[in-house]
Amino acid sequence: MARRLLTGIGIPILALFSALLLGSFVILSTGGGWDKVLTAYGAVVYGAFLKPRGFSETLLAMTPLILTGLAVALAFKAGLFNIGGEGQFLIGSLCSVWIGYHLTGLPGIVLVPLGLIAGMLGGAFWAAIAGYLKSRLGSHEVINTIMLNYIAFNLGDFLVNSRGPMNDPTSSVPRSPMIALSAHLPRLNPGSPSDRLHAGVIIALLATAVIWWLLYKTTLGFELRTTGANPDAARYAGMNARRNLVLAMALSGSLAGLAGAVEVQGLNFNVPAAVQSFSAGYGFDAIAVALLGHNHPFGVVPGAFLFGAMRTGADLLQLRTGVSRYVISIIQALVLLFAAAPAIVRWIYRIRAERRVEEAPLTRGWGA
Repeated sequence: MARRLLTGIGIPILALFSALLLGSFVILSTGGGWDKVLTAYGAVVYGAFLKPRGFSETLLAMTPLILTGLAVALAFKAGLFNIGGEGQFLIGSLCSVWIGYHLTGLPGIVLVPLGLIAGMLGGAFWAAIAGYLKSRLGSHEVINTIMLNYIAFNLGDFLVNSRGPMNDPTSSVPRSPMIALSAHLPRLNPGSPSDRLHAGVIIALLATAVIWWLLYKTTLGFELRTTGANPDAARYAGMNARRNLVLAMALSGSLAGLAGAVEVQGLNFNVPAAVQSFSAGYGFDAIAVALLGHNHPFGVVPGAFLFGAMRTGADLLQLRTGVSRYVISIIQALVLLFAAAPAIVRWIYRIRAERRVEEAPLTRGWGA
């Protein structure tokens, strides 16, 4: 048990270390020596944690990554690959912003939860489309969710652009109307330098605990995990595998939609016409976050924190060293590579894979 825990923690750490090491050579390729590498990584750490508002901005960047990471992890547990977090995030934000500027007469204690619920329902509906197509027609959810991403982007562009039904005619730039003040998420440190920090951080952490409880302490969670591990066994045990596929995708999409709602009600207060820049790659970064956390709800949080810190510190890296901030994107991609293929990490660092009972027949079949 102790060895399994150590391996579970050690592999992601080594994956991160390997990505940073390879990222060092990318930085070296721009000119300069190892002192430039140390300055670059030092700038990321300072920008993410030590500069004024750095830590609070890291928490803000972490918040949607936790929720979208949970979305990917939950789908993985049910045997599904939800690569449509970007589209679900956007649909959730559009539903939330519509509630926020239409129901302006409601008090905040009603309007804030309504906006969050609307975002969750929008994301759930968008993801459930792919789940239904998977369960009824057998079409692969990766293809479906990618296509739904493009549909969501174009739908959002149609709704919010200068002639769209959700466009604010009083604004000089194409965007949706601003949501009511009563729809804003409460600030955690009003009047302080970190006054942008909002209650979405708490919502994300609570969602982590709820998803852990759902997956590991409820009958529904057991059915979802069983369906993901072996659909045939799940059907033989009397579980409705088709229903579970749709439900898993809907729950996954609701988390991504909640992330979009939190961004609208906590930070942006509107949806800009450049809808793809609004989602900011959260749905794709979530895949790396989930893999880095071994698709466990509590593993998602440190993964999201790490990626949030890299996002926050990237600008200072470019300012201090002249190295493009997109080096951080390269490092994130390398983290994804190593996290998705732990066998590479084990081979590099000569770590023996743990032998499991269910793997024994396959191992013997290869002549080991």
